[in-house]
Amino acid sequence: MSTTLALPGASGWRLDAPPPLSLYVHIPWCIRKCPYCDFNSHQVRDDLDETRYVDALLADLDCALPLVWGRPLRTIFIGGGTPSLFSAEAIDRLLSGVRARLRLDPDAEITLEANPGTAEAGRFRDYRAAGINRLSIGIQSFDARYLTALGRVHDSREAHHAADLAADIFGNFNLDLMYALPRQSLADALADVDAALAHAPTHLSCYHLTIEPNTLFARHVPAKLPDDDTSADMQEAIEARLARAGFEHYETSAFCRPGRAGRHNLNYWGFGDYIGIGAGAHGKITLHDRVLRQMRHKQPAAYLQAVGRGEPVQNEHEVALADLPFEFMMNALRLIDGVPSSLFGERTGLPLARIARPLGEAVERGLLDPDPTRLRPTLQGQRFLNDLLTLFLREEN
Repeated sequence: MSTTLALPGASGWRLDAPPPLSLYVHIPWCIRKCPYCDFNSHQVRDDLDETRYVDALLADLDCALPLVWGRPLRTIFIGGGTPSLFSAEAIDRLLSGVRARLRLDPDAEITLEANPGTAEAGRFRDYRAAGINRLSIGIQSFDARYLTALGRVHDSREAHHAADLAADIFGNFNLDLMYALPRQSLADALADVDAALAHAPTHLSCYHLTIEPNTLFARHVPAKLPDDDTSADMQEAIEARLARAGFEHYETSAFCRPGRAGRHNLNYWGFGDYIGIGAGAHGKITLHDRVLRQMRHKQPAAYLQAVGRGEPVQNEHEVALADLPFEFMMNALRLIDGVPSSLFGERTGLPLARIARPLGEAVERGLLDPDPTRLRPTLQGQRFLNDLLTLFLREEN
């Protein structure tokens, strides 16, 4: 039997069923803060009290349970920071606590982010035994020159060793790479891709180095960054190289072997729901009468204190009806093949006719495929995604 959900102010519009549900767990500590990183991560300065933090995560989840009673959990992603700083015993206790509180799909994808500097065979095997079935490793580069330029704590040997362990122990794993690095040539960017492919990953994430506000790189911009034309050449060459290797380019920065797309992120991009627990974690939950966005307290100490009071959520707001089209498109149009047009109504409760004007304008400008059965960006739409998304801002119809 389907559940009917009314959306905020959406009189006459309904969802036939709630979206799929995922869980994101944030572990905010790392060995050293990278100069390009704008994530909520904090350098470890004392011994980690992982027991206290796992207790807090499970108490945080307890607070969220009334919002998601009865809904199965499809995926779990443990991100950071560097979650692999936590022992396998701590991860096992966390996952056991999640299973005791929520109905986890038997084939749920459970991903752990890891740093090559924390890669040990015994540790990885213990993570696997605890229930982790997919690993995501922040390699960034296999070249010692660029690892130094990026301030990474691992070296090239550790990068290759971590990838070998992931292939041997998990099989299903992602490697993160960055390009357009200081003094990097096109040949060097492709050499990193070839080095990654030699480890036979099922998934690759290839990101353009971006100088983000409030980072060390923003205050001290690296010298000799590739110009826009060179960066674009790198992007096109990487996409072509991975296509020849049999990888599908399925999202702006994501590539996979056929059938091995990251299911957790696919739920984000399909405007699914997710509980976010841990310091600074974000969540999106669809209720019977509204869609909620939540953010936990960001600083670890403040988060632990707030959980102790039974108040882990720092900010919460309802998504306005007029904002739903933009929020949906902001996710769905990151997918290279887009989504079925019907998904818009399934995930927002709104008729597609509500966004007929911006859809027509996007097609006219060559940013959106004219196929009425899919919401799919053209190649130009992929390259100018912000221009495409702007068309859907606060569309009141």
